[in-house]
Amino acid sequence: MSRVTLHRIEKGEPSVAAGAWANAMAALGMSLVAQNAEDAQATRPEDVNGPNLADWIPVRVRLADYPQLKTLAWQVHGTEALTPVEALGIYERNARHLDMAAMSPAEQALLQALRTGLGGDAGVGTPDV
Repeated sequence: MSRVTLHRIEKGEPSVAAGAWANAMAALGMSLVAQNAEDAQATRPEDVNGPNLADWIPVRVRLADYPQLKTLAWQVHGTEALTPVEALGIYERNARHLDMAAMSPAEQALLQALRTGLGGDAGVGTPDV
């Protein structure tokens, strides 16, 4: 795999071939599991401190499903979904505007999964316990 292709995968560019994604995932010891929307919703972790959060990161983060993210992503136009890297970047850049008390458990789980799986800032979006 070329460095350019790897860079495009890291950025979450949609133009990368599925085979390149599969090769990158295999190199990292990951596997791809296809689910329909109902199954994905049913398997979403509700406990923000759950043990498998790093294993649960959606391929595309729908803004309509995460109200805090949608509010923070006001400058994003022409898309209804973000890559996990884009979503984490928006959460991190706008951490001072996060309202953790108003954030749903599902959105807290998403933020925790993104931080755990993508290595985000440990202080961003940490729920007060």
